[in-house]
Parts: sequence; structure tokens; C-alpha cells
Amino acid sequence: MSTTYIARSAAVAARRLGDEMVIMSALDSTLFSLSDVAAVLWEAADGRTPLDQIVRDRVCSSYEVDAATALRDAEEFVRALATHGILLVSGEPMESPVTQAPAASAGGKQQ
Repeated sequence: MSTTYIARSAAVAARRLGDEMVIMSALDSTLFSLSDVAAVLWEAADGRTPLDQIVRDRVCSSYEVDAATALRDAEEFVRALATHGILLVSGEPMESPVTQAPAASAGGKQQ
């Protein structure tokens, strides 16, 4: 079984409106309203944490669902959002375009 890593795309607009997470794809203007569990996956999609760990640590610990069912549902969710360019999927850790630090200015010092 291969490990899956997910990261949020920079080509989206995402906002939490009350208890609802809404995402719009800049590629095709598709609007998504995420369930509570889907919002947990979205928020945890840092590109460095394996999907199975996110499911185990964030989903199974908060919701009454077995790990196999939760992972199967999470993989389906990830595939669906990846087809719209909302999530990036990789077999190895990656830098998330959303969480990357801005580059240092040309005149500034890097530490």
C-alpha cells in the first residue's frame, strides 16, 4: 500500500463561514461546501502529513468511525477534489503552495 500526501492548491478561495467551509476553484469557478469531516481533511492538508495519519489522528479521534471506512471515504473525497484542482496529491511529501513561506526580499538577509 502506497502512502498518500495531500496539499491545498493555491488556485482556490477558501473561507469558513460560521460552521461551514466553502471552497471555490479558480480553474472552473466550481463552488464546494464541505462537511465537517471534509473540512478537517482540508485544513490538515499540509503536504507533509500522510493521509492515513490525518484520518487516524483527526477523523477517527473525533468521530465514531472505524479507520478503514474513514480512510476509504477520505481517499474518495481526495480524488474528487483533486480532479477539480482543489487538492494536490502525491506519493511523497511536498510543499503546500498555501503554507510555503514567502521568499526573502532581494535586499533582505535570509536566515
